[in-house]
Amino acid sequence: MYYAILCEDIGDSLTRRQAARPAHLERLRQLVQEGRLLAAGPHPALDTPDPGAAGFTGSLIIAEFDSLEAATAWADSDPYVDAGVFSRVTVKPYNVVLP
Repeated sequence: MYYAILCEDIGDSLTRRQAARPAHLERLRQLVQEGRLLAAGPHPALDTPDPGAAGFTGSLIIAEFDSLEAATAWADSDPYVDAGVFSRVTVKPYNVVLP
């Protein structure tokens, strides 16, 4: 089943994000290689793909896991969590309806 991992950043998270980004992306690439990633990306703080110094307000990952517990464990071990980027992480079951 798919799970949505909804992450909210702390204020002024950009420096922490940049430091942990390579390890974060590597974990996402593993999901891609396994055919389990539906979508992933950050929420820009401004209405533009590149918010510059304004940074990001959070992230969304939609990926396939065996259970809610497995999805939560994966989310809890994200490098952004370890770096203190997120103030809150919520994991919810997700049903793909379209396309």
